[in-house]
Amino acid sequence: MPWIQIKLNATKENAEMVSDMLMEETGALSVTFLDAKDTPIFEPLPGETRLWGDIDILALYDAEADTQFILSQIKASGMLAEGFAHKVEQLEDKDWEREWMDNFHPMQFGERLWICPSWRDVPDPEAVNVLLDPGLAFGTGTHPTTALCLEWLESIDLAGKTVIDFGCGSGILAIAAIKLGAEKVIGIDIDPQALVASKDNAERNGVAEQLHVYLPQDQPENMIADVVVANILAAPLRELSPIIKGLVKPNGLLAMSGVLDTQAEDVANYYRDELHIDPIKAQTEWCRISGRKQG
Repeated sequence: MPWIQIKLNATKENAEMVSDMLMEETGALSVTFLDAKDTPIFEPLPGETRLWGDIDILALYDAEADTQFILSQIKASGMLAEGFAHKVEQLEDKDWEREWMDNFHPMQFGERLWICPSWRDVPDPEAVNVLLDPGLAFGTGTHPTTALCLEWLESIDLAGKTVIDFGCGSGILAIAAIKLGAEKVIGIDIDPQALVASKDNAERNGVAEQLHVYLPQDQPENMIADVVVANILAAPLRELSPIIKGLVKPNGLLAMSGVLDTQAEDVANYYRDELHIDPIKAQTEWCRISGRKQG
């Protein structure tokens, strides 16, 4: 069935209260926050809801909902300015999951690596193919940060190497590393659902025995690897730099992404004391920082 969507503008000071009011008093089925100024939003810390300065709120209602009553309730709440801006739209009903699946196509990284949705045929059976069902966790290859890391992994010799995927998400980088020749890969993530997704995707690709996943508190002590990849965000890359550097063997390789071009030099400086940093690689506004640990 179709739906009604009401779009409102709010601020970070009142967005949470407006959201609660829409759910509790107007019967909204869901409420979504969008950045009204296209400002990048970064992954919040556990338990934190991080908002933008100016926020568009999208409230979804059943098509039979009385929009005039809803707008009168919003006005009566006094949470938004008199004559508040709003937009009412009717949304057609779609099979959103099927539409997303239809638009997720196989993607090539470097010369020999393909990331293929598990429901599509692989374009080149002789290539290195990773079959991916994103499922519960981040990482499909469509985001520039993942693409930058996949291209880097494809460009280096992983034969017989041990690799750590720090913030493994869906397991896309870990599985690609195994398919590219790594002997053993360790995936670490703070989200238990990411570990489930990584193991499921590893099973689908027939590499589950080579992938070992851990929550940070459960990982083996004194763990080090020939190659470490960390596709997370600038803040944790800075905060956790001593831990991440400690995972890399002498003369080992490290690549990091999830960093905007305005943050890249600052993040790289946290690693220059122990690594020789390569020229920073950019794709759109996102960057990859890579380097070799000093012997």
